[in-house]
Amino acid sequence: MNMTENLKIKNIITSIALSLVLASCKAPMATVIKDEVKQNLPQNFNQEEQEDANNNSGKTPWREFFTDVNLINLIEIALKNNQDLLITLQEIEIAKSGLLAKKGRLSPTVSAGIGTGLKKAGRYTSEGAGDISTEMEPGKKIPDPLANFEGGLTANWEIDIWKKLRTEKESAVAHYLSTVEGKNFVLSNLIEEVAENYYELLALDNQLDIIRQYIKLQQKALEISKIQKEAAAVTELGVKKFEAELAKSKASEYTIRQEITEKENEINALLGRYPQPIVRAKESFMSTIPQKVYTGIPSQLLANRPDIKQAELALKASKLDVEAARKEFYPSLEISATLGLEAFKPSYLVKIPESIAYNLVGELAGPLINKSAIKANFQTADAKQIQALYEYDKTILNAYLDVANMMSRIKNIDQYYQLKSQETKALDQSIDIANQLFRNSRADYLEVLLNQRDALDAKMELIEAKQKQLSKVVDIYKSLGGGWK
Repeated sequence: MNMTENLKIKNIITSIALSLVLASCKAPMATVIKDEVKQNLPQNFNQEEQEDANNNSGKTPWREFFTDVNLINLIEIALKNNQDLLITLQEIEIAKSGLLAKKGRLSPTVSAGIGTGLKKAGRYTSEGAGDISTEMEPGKKIPDPLANFEGGLTANWEIDIWKKLRTEKESAVAHYLSTVEGKNFVLSNLIEEVAENYYELLALDNQLDIIRQYIKLQQKALEISKIQKEAAAVTELGVKKFEAELAKSKASEYTIRQEITEKENEINALLGRYPQPIVRAKESFMSTIPQKVYTGIPSQLLANRPDIKQAELALKASKLDVEAARKEFYPSLEISATLGLEAFKPSYLVKIPESIAYNLVGELAGPLINKSAIKANFQTADAKQIQALYEYDKTILNAYLDVANMMSRIKNIDQYYQLKSQETKALDQSIDIANQLFRNSRADYLEVLLNQRDALDAKMELIEAKQKQLSKVVDIYKSLGGGWK
């Protein structure tokens, strides 16, 4: 075969190899997605009112937003010991390790090792024929079977010619930042839970005081009914009605006491500790004035709410994953090299340069025929990208609706509280009037009982209204993105 024929064969092989590489470079296109929910976000929460962008309660640190010293102490303990928060912190560490792994792939891997072996080639093979007759020194032939001792460095490096590895690293960075925002969202939820449970506990304390006052009131009414029975002013039926009402109230006292115990334990669970008394001041609960909340403008939710930022970073990571999956269709360039010492006898390893061995290989290879696995991975990444967009849009929409609904609830609960206050005052006056009439035998026991029941219900509902007032303020504070800063 002459040189011209060899050159033709080489050209044909080169053309075939180039065609195969180009064929492997054909990759499908990712689905183009548009974020319409973010683009169509309203300018204000209330279309009838103009909000001030400079006033936004979501930017206020939680230590400034809450004024109850006992509540602040409970939140600080929860931030140190809460198990859900600690679990989330470990998720951040896992994401950080994933980021380091992706970053490490950009650099060559170098390993060191030593090895030994024994090999006997077949006498009538291309490898074994004539080898044992070779003299390594005058009068000394190469031993058969032949041992081998080696030691040195091995390096492997995938050249990132399509920036696939860099794309994977950027995706890992976005995922890591997403877990950080997830931790901030857990912080915000934790502070909200501690505050709401604290206000519910104070409400139960005040309801317990009310029921005890009601019990004393009924005991007095029972004593009066017994005196009037002796004077034949009332019958035994009236006395029994008062006794039954007293027993019912005492039973309610134990129910509330059990609810207080459970609520304390619920708070202790959030604080990551075993049951113990919760330090609190119940006396000022009914006089507590809810904090004034400023909503700012809807676009500020994108920067303030950690769940929105988490969803946004997850969307970014999914887009990068699609890009990296698409680049799997392209050929990859890998370089491998070895450098070390090799000999069939340990004493010969120190004979340099004779024992020096090295190897350098470059390989450009890409998928050609069976691409089903790569296509499946790309389609999965593409679907996850679309899914992440829907999650992001849903998070923004829910965040806007949360704030809009909470502002409406706060206004309505304030009006409800004012009316319940008026009802309570009127019923307290009616109790005094009914008791006075009952003492003078001008009203029967049913009027007294009904007035007492109505007054008790109104006071209980007033306490619940106060608790809702305070809790809804905490809810909107969290909905505006407050609590994690």
